[in-house]
Amino acid sequence: MKQYEAVIQSLEKLGGIATLGKLNQETMKIKDCEWKTKTPFASIRRIVQTNDEIFKIKPGLWALKRYIKKLETKGIIQETDDNKNSKEILEFNHSYYQGIITSIGNLKGFKTYIPNQDKNKMFIETKLVDLKTLKDLPEFSYKHLVQRSSTIDVIWFNERSMPFSFFEVEHSTNIQNSLLKFNDLQDFYTKMFIVADKRKKLEYENKIKYSSFKDINNRVKFLDYESLTKQYEFIIEQQTLQTVII
Repeated sequence: MKQYEAVIQSLEKLGGIATLGKLNQETMKIKDCEWKTKTPFASIRRIVQTNDEIFKIKPGLWALKRYIKKLETKGIIQETDDNKNSKEILEFNHSYYQGIITSIGNLKGFKTYIPNQDKNKMFIETKLVDLKTLKDLPEFSYKHLVQRSSTIDVIWFNERSMPFSFFEVEHSTNIQNSLLKFNDLQDFYTKMFIVADKRKKLEYENKIKYSSFKDINNRVKFLDYESLTKQYEFIIEQQTLQTVII
């Protein structure tokens, strides 16, 4: 089997759509394809970028062109400069990146939580409620502090059910609101991330300098979508290798 055929077959098996990380994982299971390279994942990336049967929906997410209409009925639409601010794209992007963050947390062995208000939203073709590992938010502190954290987009918890990382996905909402949440929860030994398009980094940098956030301005990190998806792909690639030395 040719390499591009293995990639297309894997996309078919995954429902015509997949993250690059998931596609790497699935394609490596095909025994009839020889890659004859030390960098098969780079080859897969090249194939999805150049094959006429495949198109990019957004960074890190690829699909077969013959599935376009089927995917559109599910609200999965290719992002372009013309539609990037539409309600459909904004809603899809928010839940998509929630799903990526949650998937990374699951792969790294954390317990993961997504607010109940988002439980029926979709990460590609999986409901977020089926992706998170915690049904209920752990009562890790005083009631008012737990309640304050209940709308954070994704939380990773450690084995002691204490929050390890907070993530707020800021595709169309106000970054300042997320910073206010983080400020109220600053007494926890927790990593804090604003996840957004790299074009919002300047807004983040301006607001984190407000005197109101002086106690957290060295703790909150900005993570752009492209860096996030690359980390997701890297973790899956590591798990695909039989032996990892670092």
